[in-house]
Amino acid sequence: MLETRDQARIFKLLSVETRIRMIELLKHRSLCVNALARRLRITPAAVSQHLRVLRDADIVVAEKRGYYVHYRVNRKTLAKWSRTARGLLEVRK
Repeated sequence: MLETRDQARIFKLLSVETRIRMIELLKHRSLCVNALARRLRITPAAVSQHLRVLRDADIVVAEKRGYYVHYRVNRKTLAKWSRTARGLLEVRK
């Protein structure tokens, strides 16, 4: 039962296009809120709200650099999510 709950949580979180775009950007390099806002063409406030959801799910990690906080993907969580999603979507004969 826990696995189906995890699967539902993952797909619910990924059902928002902006979050998927953020994850794609952060897979390649860490970025601050303003850099994400410029690339996504949304407000920094909107970026912060999406980052809060992603941080709560442990898919994004914050790193303080001077005055700025940079965000990056948590590769361990991303790999776990990949296995979980594959388990649901895999067709077994």
